[in-house]
Amino acid sequence: MDPTPRQLKTFFMRTYGCQMNELDSEIMVGQLIKRGLTRIEDEHEADLLIFNTCSIRDLAERKVMGKIGQLGFSRKKRAIIGVTGCMAMAKKDSLFRKLPHVNFVIGTNNINDLNHVLDEVLETGRQTFRVDDQFEENLDYLVAKRDDPIKAYVSIIRGCDKFCTYCVVPYTRGQEVSRPPESIIEECRLLVQKGYQEITLLGQNVNSYGKDKPEWNCLFHDLLYQLDKIDGLKRVRFMTSHPVDITRDLMQAIRDLPSACEFVHFPMQAGSSRILKKMHRIYTIEQYLEKVAMLREIIPNVSLGTDIIVGFPSETEEEFLQTYERFKEVRFSVAFIFAYSARKGTPAFRWIDDVPEEVKQDRLQRLLSLHSEVCEEERQALLGSDVEILVERRNKDEKLLKGRTRCWKNVVIEGSDSLIGTLQRVKVTGYSHQTLIGELSQSTTDLLQS
Repeated sequence: MDPTPRQLKTFFMRTYGCQMNELDSEIMVGQLIKRGLTRIEDEHEADLLIFNTCSIRDLAERKVMGKIGQLGFSRKKRAIIGVTGCMAMAKKDSLFRKLPHVNFVIGTNNINDLNHVLDEVLETGRQTFRVDDQFEENLDYLVAKRDDPIKAYVSIIRGCDKFCTYCVVPYTRGQEVSRPPESIIEECRLLVQKGYQEITLLGQNVNSYGKDKPEWNCLFHDLLYQLDKIDGLKRVRFMTSHPVDITRDLMQAIRDLPSACEFVHFPMQAGSSRILKKMHRIYTIEQYLEKVAMLREIIPNVSLGTDIIVGFPSETEEEFLQTYERFKEVRFSVAFIFAYSARKGTPAFRWIDDVPEEVKQDRLQRLLSLHSEVCEEERQALLGSDVEILVERRNKDEKLLKGRTRCWKNVVIEGSDSLIGTLQRVKVTGYSHQTLIGELSQSTTDLLQS
């Protein structure tokens, strides 16, 4: 290795992947600022570069490898380079062979070791890695440096025990480990005191919260009831949910708690029970639809989100059409739809990927088109209705204010910056593409003018 700089003054952080990765980056940024470093946006000038990575799809991984690989040839200034996150867990010290200019690798369960790793790299000049398979609940979440002053992510459980055959998460995040409820409540209380209006509870499977710690006597719905008691907390969201673990108690909590948003993201993944079994989703499509019916009975205004994979190994056209029809039946408001790609290290990687790429892409486009139709009809149905939005910021051209409804719809309105960070009632007057256009309700306008 080339000699490393003995003093670090600036750092650059880039995050790939999910909301959990974003929160991990916020924690690492906080640690580095506490160390005395300054964050800058020019990767060519920083003393320290950290890439917090994702392994959920092959394309994301190749993108990161390409980016970091280029740095070995393009940088004039010698900097310390670190790789963290899921790709670090998946590839471990083999990253040093593929990217010899990388100085350290830290797994998802070791971000608390960042300062120790930096010290070791600075003192020895040797490549260093910390990759533990099991997460220990020892993170200082309060150190997180958050860019958004209104909405915050809060981790409640890490890891996953479900072992879906296509997914690397159990191998990159480890087994489920719940965070003590008093720690979560204290963090949320402090965030509200700082002016945060909306908190999103994060976990690979939030519905499993507390099951690994029965002595706490606090399951996910119990946690929601406790959080709702925090004075000033306006909204609570959560993601992601596994259908098997969604309970009637949870549904009733969403219905009854003023802070709980009426939006549930719980991935269907496929509409065929045979494919679901091959995915090891541990439910049939009939059981999934029973949960949907129960949700809509208990929470009539609930909005549903999903993830779907098309072209899973051996999926037939008939089975894809089952997915298509179930989507049309459920009418998901939010959907993340992907064509299957094999991920090394998963059970499905050993199977023949026998659905041709052109067939996958055709199925993907058909389902995306159906989703567009469903969303268009939803937007039409909202015209003239009153909705509550949390005003978040100015939109890109700075002319309008942007916010979201409780059910995850984007809305833009005219108004002053004084509305940012407040909840407002808005009448939906139109829409452009996927964004609703609204105007402040008359009662709000009268109040602002008085």
